[in-house]
Amino acid sequence: MAVPVAFFALFFAYPVVAIVGRGLKADGHWQFGRIGTVLSRPDILDVLWFTTWQALASTVLTLLIALPGAYVLARFDFPGKQLLRAVVTVPFVLPTVVVGTAFLALLGRGGFLDELWGVRLDTTVWAILLAHVFFNYAVVVRTVGGLWSQLDPRQEEAARVLGAGRLAAWRRVTLPALAPAVAAAALMVFLFTFTSFGVVQILGGPAYSTLEVEIYRQTAQLLDLPTAAVLTLVQFAAVAGILAVHAWTVRRRETALKLVDPAQTSRPPRGAGQRALLGGVLLTVLLLILLPLGVLVERSLDTSGGYGFGFYRALQSADSNGSTFLVPPLDAIGNSLRYALVATLIALVIGGLAAAALTRRRAGRLVRGFDALLMLPLGVSAVTVGFGFLITLDKPPLDLRTSWILVPLAQALVGVPFVVRTMLPVLRAVDDRLREAAAVLGASPLRAWREVDLPLVRRAVLVAAGFAFAVSLGEFGATVFIARPDNPTLPVAVARLLGRSGELNYGQAMALSTILMLVCAVSLLLLERIRTDRSGEF
Repeated sequence: MAVPVAFFALFFAYPVVAIVGRGLKADGHWQFGRIGTVLSRPDILDVLWFTTWQALASTVLTLLIALPGAYVLARFDFPGKQLLRAVVTVPFVLPTVVVGTAFLALLGRGGFLDELWGVRLDTTVWAILLAHVFFNYAVVVRTVGGLWSQLDPRQEEAARVLGAGRLAAWRRVTLPALAPAVAAAALMVFLFTFTSFGVVQILGGPAYSTLEVEIYRQTAQLLDLPTAAVLTLVQFAAVAGILAVHAWTVRRRETALKLVDPAQTSRPPRGAGQRALLGGVLLTVLLLILLPLGVLVERSLDTSGGYGFGFYRALQSADSNGSTFLVPPLDAIGNSLRYALVATLIALVIGGLAAAALTRRRAGRLVRGFDALLMLPLGVSAVTVGFGFLITLDKPPLDLRTSWILVPLAQALVGVPFVVRTMLPVLRAVDDRLREAAAVLGASPLRAWREVDLPLVRRAVLVAAGFAFAVSLGEFGATVFIARPDNPTLPVAVARLLGRSGELNYGQAMALSTILMLVCAVSLLLLERIRTDRSGEF
């Protein structure tokens, strides 16, 4: 645990504490009375209430819609399965600003629904909830489906032979085994919706504001750092409490599971019921995911002179954007890929070490508590983290303001929790007796890990790498403050273009968003091919 603890202490705790301290200190003294003053304001109480209930509603709605997709991708074998898996993951890596803009074009004034049926959902909570489901659909599908595909179906079949119905067998055998993965997926969805920023800001309008939106408004627009600091503490405390309860609940439910090769559990759909389920999932993906993504592509091609690639050609020059860019916007693609690869390596090392240590059931309370702390970067304001990097990592020996590594470090903070939550359920499901047998036969701890754990969790490692790479490509909140003007990432470039008026800037933002979508789709498809080719080694 030494390396993960040092990493989080230096690059997460230190910056966050420093920025909060600046907000709560006055004349060198702590002003804790500001906490009660801020929290007694009616407008802040309304923000806290909306943040909580919309996150709960978004989580429940996402689970209801995505769990059938997790089952289909885990148990069914059909043409285009790898492509479908990549498609459902693409929305998760898109910047929230782009997601909000796509749904505004779909649900807002002059959007698809408005033109077709005269229905507008922008500035309503339904637009926010649908965008959150779109954004988090892949979290449930990948996290739950990853474990579901490795569960031995013969256990459920044995229950049915003993007289249990299909639903009863699933509820008593499969659901308890999936509970840790479902809880982990629900936790990640709740954290992302609890800290939602771009989606709420664009679709909610002035009527709706989450804690993250309010922190940004108080910091960047009103320059009220004390209020922003109090809201950051509230968000931090709420997320810490939720994670502590979640860790306790998951530990009580976890048991050793019999994991098998996913190829043994996947078969073509049989019967009308299974084919109808597959068709329903495909229809959901079409309406929920492909339709908004199609809006992005259509807007990127819709120039004033008709459909064409004018916006894409304009990305090759910095002159067409005035002072917006020091380099052509197209350079942001290479920057994002390089940063994401480095961030993925960092996240795999840090997250892999943490997950391996947390699987030891003899671990003390301090180590078990760190299980929850690893998730805190997902629940702390990215605005706070970004500002914290700027004010803390500016002096020797950690003067990283001009170093390229600063961006991958910030991106890795978000990637590590995904690595841990993806690997941990699978690692904890490995029977300890296998490790003990290897030790009795003379294997060292390192060799026991290599020969016992690694073959069983190789698929989880690949899924974790895919998640870390995806969230690194789409990370925006902290990166927007620390990315250098001459080395912007794709999300930062999109935000800069959307922040400027004019058809050319908007069209280029849509073109960059489409490129990001395609890059992610190709990357995830390659990952799926590698995973499938190696699945026979389990």
